[in-house]
This record gives sequence, structure tokens and C-alpha cells, in this order.
Amino acid sequence: MPEVTVYSTKSCPYCRMARAFLDKAGITYRDVDVGEDTDAAREMVRISQQMAVPVIVYGDEVIVGFNATRLREVFGAETATGAYDVLILGGGPAGLTAAVYCGRKLLRTCVVTATIGGQALETWAVENYMGYRMITGEDLMEKFEAQVREQEIDIELGTITAVEGGEGIFTVHTDTGGEFRGRSLIIASGRRPRRLNVDGEEKFWGRGVSVCATCDAPLFRDRNVVVVGGGNSALTTAIEMSRIARSVTLVVRSSIRADETYLRRYEEAEGIRTFLNHEVVRFEGDTLLSGIIIRDRETGAETKLGADGVFIEIGQEPNTGFLQGLVDLNPAGEVIVDRDCTTSLGGVFAAGDVTSIAGKQIIIAAGEGAKAGLGVYRYLMER
Repeated sequence: MPEVTVYSTKSCPYCRMARAFLDKAGITYRDVDVGEDTDAAREMVRISQQMAVPVIVYGDEVIVGFNATRLREVFGAETATGAYDVLILGGGPAGLTAAVYCGRKLLRTCVVTATIGGQALETWAVENYMGYRMITGEDLMEKFEAQVREQEIDIELGTITAVEGGEGIFTVHTDTGGEFRGRSLIIASGRRPRRLNVDGEEKFWGRGVSVCATCDAPLFRDRNVVVVGGGNSALTTAIEMSRIARSVTLVVRSSIRADETYLRRYEEAEGIRTFLNHEVVRFEGDTLLSGIIIRDRETGAETKLGADGVFIEIGQEPNTGFLQGLVDLNPAGEVIVDRDCTTSLGGVFAAGDVTSIAGKQIIIAAGEGAKAGLGVYRYLMER
């Protein structure tokens, strides 16, 4: 069997999940920290043409990112199926909390998710979750996961492609070929990063363009970095990158709209050049990104910025594409729920950032997940 090499960084939660997948499959591998070893980082880029982690190399096979589907195909992991009282679609704060509450009610529970931890994994520092003065998003989600795994709850990795059925029985399909049946559903699929949709973005995705600074930041040490966005995430990324990058430029489409805490830290940080009221026009480069063109939205004047890396932090959109009309959505694509997390279809509940509930915060998502879990229990008991 050829040697398996995992190129990773210490701060990358998706690297941790890739290693966990290989561990579970009984695969021996060599783990290389490209955040610390610059020669190994160059080797990874040469092999994969990527500036993003994880990268898994197995003979001639190169797997970029935590791709559970491809990992199953390459390493022969079994495709999962099963029948449950409740299927929880998503493994972020809402989904994992819902799982704990369902497990405590002795419901046969399965969490179907592409990642364990959701968006929270990419949070540099969580300072408003009760019980912790400060904790990284990855560390907090590890604690969530550990609590879930203490109970008899199945966690199946895979991207959900479709949900079928109606009140009383539902079938969930994944891109790994998994098929799961449940008497009830909790939709907790969260949100995904919004893209700019400009020329060159797709070409350089993973080749200098990233939405996970916590994963890829070490690869851009002593390089020129651009952060796009003006909210809390954008300012946090700019602040953190200013400590390791050669230069950091912040490009904001209108004005900065961030909490006072982050705004104060941004103003105190040194060396962050800022372009307000500018938008990204296109990305440029050969194999890897080398620069971007931005445009002044008032004058139309264009400016070229040299950039080895660009982190896009312009918000998220709900992960509801797989629902295919199963439940009612609002104009923003969010699942409409009432105060008890019930949706327009009996037996289907929803919680977290995917819903119409205001306030997209980890602590709110966790609370809504608890409500959804209790709601499912009441629904099943009544039946």
C-alpha cells in the first residue's frame, strides 16, 4: 500500500476531521504541518497546485480539502444506511445540541453532516459564549462533539443531496451514497460562505482565494494578503493576518459595519491598509493568484493590488438547496419556523442559522437546537 501523507496546519479543523476519518478507517498516514515547515508547504503546492489545506496524497491520488465522498471511494469505507427516530441535518452548534437533547430522550438519532462543527469551526475566537472568557471555534466545537459522542448517537459524514417523503417518514440521501430514513427531521444545515462571483474567482479558488483563514492563514506567512469584507469576520481576519503576513489590505464594498469591540481592535492594529467603497472586479495570476483588480464605486477608477492570498469574508447564505420545496422558505432562502422551531410540514423542525430566527450567533443556534430536540420528542410522543 502506498504511503498516505496528510498536509495540514495546526489551526485547521478540516485537517483534524480528515485525520479522524483515516484513523477510523484504520489507515496509517504521515502528518505534515505545512504551517511550520515551509519546504513541505512548497512541496504540497507543487503536488496539488493548491494553497489550501488539507491535502491528502495517496500514490497518484491527490485529495484536496475534507472530501468525505472521495475519501470513502479511495479508502473503501462502507456506505452507511439506517432507520432512526430523528435525522438531524447538520453538525454545527444547533445540530449537535439537538442531538444531545434527542439522545437524552433515548431517541434513535443520527446526525448527517458534511462537517462536524459547521461555520463555528472557522471562528478565530469566541468571546461571547457563556462559561468561556475566550475559546476558539474549533475548541468549542470539539467540546460539543465530545458530548455528543458520549451518547448512542450516530454521526454520518456526507453532503446531503436530497430529502424525500412527508409527515411520518423521511428519506435523506448523501453524495456518498448514504440513505437514511427517519420518522422526523431537524434541519440544522447552517449557512455557507457567500462568493463574490467575479472573473477569476473560481479559477483561483484554493490557489490563493480562501474563505477559511483559520485553516490557510499559516500558508501566507510573510506574504501579501487581501481581506474582502467589512463585518466582524473580515476585521477579525485582517487583525489576525496582520500579525503574520507581510502586508494586509482590507477592501470594503461600502463602509465598515462591525461591533465596537472588533472596530477598536482594527483601529489599534498596525499596517492594515483599507479601501472603503471599493469592490473586487477580477482576480489575476498564472497557476496561483498574484493580484486582484478593485474599483472605486464612486469614480469607477480601478486599482491593481499585488496579492498572494485573498480571504473572502462577505457573509453567508442559507444551506437549503437540498430541501427542494419540502418546507416553506422566506425570500432570503431561510427555513420559516415559529417559536417552537416547527416548520410548515409536520415532523420537520429547524434550528440555527438556516432558519428565519434573527441573530446568527453560536449561543442562539445552540439554544434553538435544544428547543428543536425537545419539539421532536413531543411530536413523536404524541404520535
